Amino acid sequence: MLDVSDDVRAEIGDEEADRLLAGGDAPGSYDCTSCRTPGDSEQERTSTVLFVGEETAVLAFAHATCIPSQVVPVSEEQLQGAVRSITGEDAAAGTPEPAPAPTGSQATLGITCGLVLIEGELRPALVVEPNGPIARPGSTSMNDDFLPLLLEQGFSPVTDMNQLPAPNPGWSALLAMGKLHAVLQPGTANNQSAWWQAHQPLAVSDGWRAAANKAKTVLMYAAPVGTIGHQPREDLMRQALEKAAADGVLVAAAMPLAGT
Repeated sequence: MLDVSDDVRAEIGDEEADRLLAGGDAPGSYDCTSCRTPGDSEQERTSTVLFVGEETAVLAFAHATCIPSQVVPVSEEQLQGAVRSITGEDAAAGTPEPAPAPTGSQATLGITCGLVLIEGELRPALVVEPNGPIARPGSTSMNDDFLPLLLEQGFSPVTDMNQLPAPNPGWSALLAMGKLHAVLQPGTANNQSAWWQAHQPLAVSDGWRAAANKAKTVLMYAAPVGTIGHQPREDLMRQALEKAAADGVLVAAAMPLAGT
């Protein structure tokens, strides 16, 4: 009961795709690469998901109800980490190294995953805060243009944390192998590029992943350096977000899950 998309077939070849569909290389039981719960390709429709790096490709499986069969481009480093995770060689996930901010400056972006209560429902959120001022590419100014840059890219000011942020078309969050790999932004020729990419895939809680898979949407909040901080609890993170909104230094957007 495998689904193999045309994109996956083009990558793995007709012979391998036909072998999969005939059951020759079917996985039988597997852990869904999206929700991380068990699946059975003999009992339920199963999607083939091909993770492709610069030199390596890994074929994974997911419940068809979670995600469709597709090709997911990832960095070679991320793919090797995913292989270690699959084979059980990955150590306990820690805080990833911050990725360089894609704005031409030397600051890095820190991302925290947490759940925020909006309209009576816990929503999966990403809170982004640089570790220093973000300058425009090529600018010699010392001004922090982090929020203006995001506003120009379709994010909206947050005035009330009890209201859902508006969608930002073309942006998405890449959750693969049960971990956060990247935040994607609109690119060229209908493709997406990484706005933020983890050096090491970021582990998320079971509750966060379940909420994200249920909603198929992630909320991203962003604030300038020194606004939110690394809060040890979600209630403290919520208080910091509410203060940032009251101070007029918080922007946000809703975005779909990409990949998983």
